[in-house]
Amino acid sequence: MRDYTGWIVRAAAGRDKGGVFCVVGVDQEQNRLLLADGKRRKAAKPKQKKLGHVEPLSHQYDHPAIEKLKQGQALTDKELRRTLAAFCSEMEA
Repeated sequence: MRDYTGWIVRAAAGRDKGGVFCVVGVDQEQNRLLLADGKRRKAAKPKQKKLGHVEPLSHQYDHPAIEKLKQGQALTDKELRRTLAAFCSEMEA
């Protein structure tokens, strides 16, 4: 499985269907994405989802927090919330 870290995705299945998340990691053994939004799912305890249960919204979102995440640095929940809020506001405009 390739590295999807930093992608912005929407949950297409499950109880969080329609929610916007950031991929904070990949579980190579189980072929699952690790998703967090900073509110319901914190970066310290991300949600595991199969690749088929999400729809990608952006894989090249230009934001300093996403670059930090791609470099392997830890991201705070506050940074994650602000990044997703900025992304959603750009999508609506």
